[in-house]
Amino acid sequence: MQDREIKFSHYSVLLNECIDALCIDPNGIYIDGTAGGGGHSYEIAKRLTGGRLIAIDQDEAAIHAAGQRLAEFGDRVTLVRNNFSNIADVCRELDITSINGILLDLGVSSYQLDTAERGFSHNNDAPLDMRMDRRCELDAYTVVNSYSEERIRSIIYDYGEDRFAPKIAAAIVRRREMKPIETTGELVDVIKSAIPASAKEGGHHPAKRTFQAIRIEVNGELNVIKPAIESAADLLVEGGRMAIITFHSLEDRIVKQSYNKLAEGCICPPRIPICTCNHKPKVKVISKKPILPSDAELEINPRSRSAKLRVAEKL
Repeated sequence: MQDREIKFSHYSVLLNECIDALCIDPNGIYIDGTAGGGGHSYEIAKRLTGGRLIAIDQDEAAIHAAGQRLAEFGDRVTLVRNNFSNIADVCRELDITSINGILLDLGVSSYQLDTAERGFSHNNDAPLDMRMDRRCELDAYTVVNSYSEERIRSIIYDYGEDRFAPKIAAAIVRRREMKPIETTGELVDVIKSAIPASAKEGGHHPAKRTFQAIRIEVNGELNVIKPAIESAADLLVEGGRMAIITFHSLEDRIVKQSYNKLAEGCICPPRIPICTCNHKPKVKVISKKPILPSDAELEINPRSRSAKLRVAEKL
């Protein structure tokens, strides 16, 4: 990528809440696994003195923008283009054996949504892409034009939680039999044609759930959360924190269940009177209920409305 300034517009959701949750040690090692434009990373880095921040993102534009934002911190910050699910490998390559905290801000960034040519938004007409890491082969065009009707229906229903998934999948297949669906605008038209008029009135954009579902499929977003949490739990020092922001129920459910699994003590069957498994919990859940954006934040950034922050601490 050319050395030019990128206007990576991304509001740092739940910023103060995340910083408070991480309980930053000025000499600690921290990972921002979804660096984006560097907003959260900046606030972590400026609190470090002898510590170090590893800022990870799979999006080349995000790494470039974060590099510009974080340049003032010099070698206190290390930028890595990778998926946060590979944090164990990243740490191994950097000779890091333990960390004091990790932050993950899941979902799509404002920059990705607002950059039309990335193909994430149903509000702009652009080539069907939706790849967060543009080195990957699978894109939205491939999903829409080559997946079976049954598989498309399953993706839209499971990842988009859209009750009109069968109608939308059937409409996609009918349209692509005439010619490939090449742009986001064409896909929006197909979706609108498939659902009842009453479903288009008020509320969310009729294509929002389908676009979310296809994006999740393209980027394997749900598949990487649990492995990342397990890796983080292994890397964290005692008292270290992990803070994860989610933006829809599927992500939040995985984070909640993963935390609870790591917080389990004895896993012996109930019929056994004395524990023989010696299983010890790895973490304690700090936020029994998710931390939500304040009214003040919602007024500034309506996109944060669905954000939820969950925090766990290494035992």
